[in-house]
Amino acid sequence: MSAHTAETELKLIGKLILEGDLRCETGLHIGAGKGSLEIGGADNPVVKDAFGRPYVPGSSMRGKLRSLLEQSAGLAVPSELVYLSKRKGQEVRIHQSDRPGDEICLLFGRNPGRMERVTGDALETTTSSPARLTVYDAPLDPDSITPQMRENLDDELTEVKSENAIDRITSQANPRTLERVPAGARFHVRFVLDVLCEEDKGLVARFVESLRLLEDDALGGGGSRGSGRVRFANVKLSWRGRRFYAGGAPEEKLLAGADLDALQSLVSGEGFGGKLSE
Repeated sequence: MSAHTAETELKLIGKLILEGDLRCETGLHIGAGKGSLEIGGADNPVVKDAFGRPYVPGSSMRGKLRSLLEQSAGLAVPSELVYLSKRKGQEVRIHQSDRPGDEICLLFGRNPGRMERVTGDALETTTSSPARLTVYDAPLDPDSITPQMRENLDDELTEVKSENAIDRITSQANPRTLERVPAGARFHVRFVLDVLCEEDKGLVARFVESLRLLEDDALGGGGSRGSGRVRFANVKLSWRGRRFYAGGAPEEKLLAGADLDALQSLVSGEGFGGKLSE
């Protein structure tokens, strides 16, 4: 829990910019939610941009980071969860609270209103918190798909993984196919963390924690079946204080060409908060 209170005043101090590579250690599948099948196509295609290139939607990355932090903080329990949707078979539950120092709600934002809890009385709050963390869509680096890789792909940029579900009683097979971005592919990621008060500086370490959790979890679908293992590399961290926007002051480069070990050492070290000045 952070030091934020209901009286904390918000005024932009600056923005922390984190960029780097998201490298696929195994095939990556983030589904397109396609309602129809193409002849010869995979049952479960990956999401692609207007040019037909796979990408990682910022919403997918953001939702996964939030989920991992909720679990890490012990907040993925019925008394802490509210319904975003109660549509049968498509229920969506997330953590939400009206506590001023709730770091999950501070990072990802919250709106006032009435929300039904999974268990217990409904949550009714007038507390509103702007989201500090912005996660952008991550485009594919086409050069990461080498000519040697292309020779073994089912499509120009993707592979098709065949899977089989076996009925435990009849032994009947239920084959399915999963389109994936192949291992070795790279995406360019960009995160922006707004620092709106001194208390927000403590949220940086929690954000880095979510990135480390993701490296030992899975992104996208099929994670328990081998897909979605990723790693962050070539990380660059920059600080743009308010004077950068108001008066053209230069940005401060805090880290370059690093991994998450170096990033975490930096943000957890003494004096890091002092680098984040207007």
